Amino acid sequence: MTHDTRSALLCAALEAAQRAWPVILLHPHDKRPAGHAEKYCPHTGRCVDGHKTPEQRATTDTELLTAAWAQRPYNVGIATGPAGLLVVDLDTLKPEDPKGTPDGATSFQALCERAGQTVPGTYRLRTARGGEHLYFTQPPGARLHNTAGRLAKKIDTRGWGGYVVAAGSVTANGTYEILDDRPPAVLPDWLHELLKPRPRLPHGGTIAVTTQASGYAAAALRGEVTNVATAAAGTRNATLLRAARALGRLITSGDLDRSEVEEALSRAASGNATQSQRYYDDVITRGLDWSIAHNTPGGRAA
Repeated sequence: MTHDTRSALLCAALEAAQRAWPVILLHPHDKRPAGHAEKYCPHTGRCVDGHKTPEQRATTDTELLTAAWAQRPYNVGIATGPAGLLVVDLDTLKPEDPKGTPDGATSFQALCERAGQTVPGTYRLRTARGGEHLYFTQPPGARLHNTAGRLAKKIDTRGWGGYVVAAGSVTANGTYEILDDRPPAVLPDWLHELLKPRPRLPHGGTIAVTTQASGYAAAALRGEVTNVATAAAGTRNATLLRAARALGRLITSGDLDRSEVEEALSRAASGNATQSQRYYDDVITRGLDWSIAHNTPGGRAA
């Protein structure tokens, strides 16, 4: 890492701070936040009163940022919630995606057309993998969190509880580059309506689930989704993990499609969320992966 590259990264951090976007230090050449995870928290120093998340550690203090980049060539993250931002993440396709699957940009274009709108003009980045980040300011009084696939497949959003990699950061896949440097626009009303948190269902309620499955598999999916959506405070994570493990068996048997299970459970977990959407999606992935591995012929029975 050359001195020029380190200076460029520091400039990117200071520019974000000047925009009042709190900066998160990311590992060099990586997208992961620097610092310890909660399970390794020593509860000393800045964590003496409890573990500080990357969002809580984010700062716009230029002296602290300058001192940090004097030590290491960190990549730059932005804490989207404290920055007042809602970032729409348009993903690229992966090799395992079925042929004909639209990428995030195509899905977003279609979403705008269905709403009778043009693609909004706003601050925009190209990600290292060739996707795009569209930056919007959150509407007055709004507190939008992360979502995964709510708008469409290959479209995530980052708000409170999340972060994005800032322009100028470099990973093994390339550099995050500005495509449009205009100030972020206010999130359009029609997008805000789509992203508003869904009200949590009362105990015993139901939640609509769209699935191609029928019979027992469809009933199982609806049942587990309702269990997650109506889970009492303090039990949602465990309920979500149990649901993912239960439904993973039906993915292995071919009765359910993994993507529809992931989307349904992710939506159910997002109502009145106490963790970031990324956290819930990780729980879903771990639960499904475990169940599929333990129910594949030749593996251990769950």
